[in-house]
Parts: sequence; C-alpha cells; structure tokens
Amino acid sequence: MHHSKNRLAVLAASLCVLAFTIAVGGVAAAESGLPIPRFVTLRSDKVNVRAGPGVRYPIEWVFERKGMPVEVVAESDVWRKVRDIEGTEGWVNQNLLSSRRGVIVTGGIRSLRREPRDDAPIVARAEPDVIGQLLECAGPWCRVDLSGFRGWLKRGEFWGVYPNEKIE
Repeated sequence: MHHSKNRLAVLAASLCVLAFTIAVGGVAAAESGLPIPRFVTLRSDKVNVRAGPGVRYPIEWVFERKGMPVEVVAESDVWRKVRDIEGTEGWVNQNLLSSRRGVIVTGGIRSLRREPRDDAPIVARAEPDVIGQLLECAGPWCRVDLSGFRGWLKRGEFWGVYPNEKIE
C-alpha cells in the first residue's frame, strides 16, 4: 500500500510538471529528456513504421529515404512516434533515427542562394521533394546542403524546421 501512494504522488507530481512545461514553453520534455515535438532524420534507407511502440505491432509501411526529416511527436521506451511531411504517423525504433537535421524542399522549384538575401546569386535550383541537410537558421533564412550544393532557402520553401527555431 505504501508503494502505491508513493507511485501516485510521483505520477501526480510528474503530471503537474508536464502541465506546467506545456503551459509555459509549449514544448514538453519526453522520456529521453528531449523536447516533443522535435525534428530528426531517418538513419537508414529502410525504416519499418509500426502501428504501436513494439515489435509485436504490425509494420504498417516502410520509409525508404535515408536523411528524410520526420517529427517525433511521442515516446515510449526505445520507440518514437513520428510524423512525416504528409502528416502520416507511426512508431519506429530510436536506433533508426538520427539527431542530424534534414529538409525536404516544398512547393515549386526553389532557388538556393549564396547568401541569405532575395537578390543573392543562385547556387542551384531544387525540385520539390529533394532531401538535404539543415546546417543553420538565422531569421527567415536557413543554410542547407542539397547533394553537395550549399546555400540559403527561406523557411517557407522547405519542411523540417519550426518557424522561430534557431539552428547554429
């Protein structure tokens, strides 16, 4: 009986901290201590996405794009519930994810700029759905690497970063 009360007290305290964290910052810390939601990338060209957090759950589909950004929206032990650019969600093992940041070009053909300015010279043009690496963000611009071409895109030209997130 004594242990149950302690467990309930700890659970109640944890819920209060979680509610406070959400109310104050809008971002909760998960079991890993990392923020939820957060962006990560796929570590492999074949990532099984399951219906629930464990191997006993069926594989619903397979991601086949290494480096693709996904958003971690929940955690359970070594499992991460992820959301892709289309809003599809499922569970993957944390070992199949990397903290390295990635981008997916969205909309139309985008101009990769030499500097973070609309009038800067164009380094390359990128088709929608091109995947690259996120290097840094300052204000409305982010520096990315798309297949070895490094340059700047506006935040609205790709998916993989939050509106006011600072990346250094």
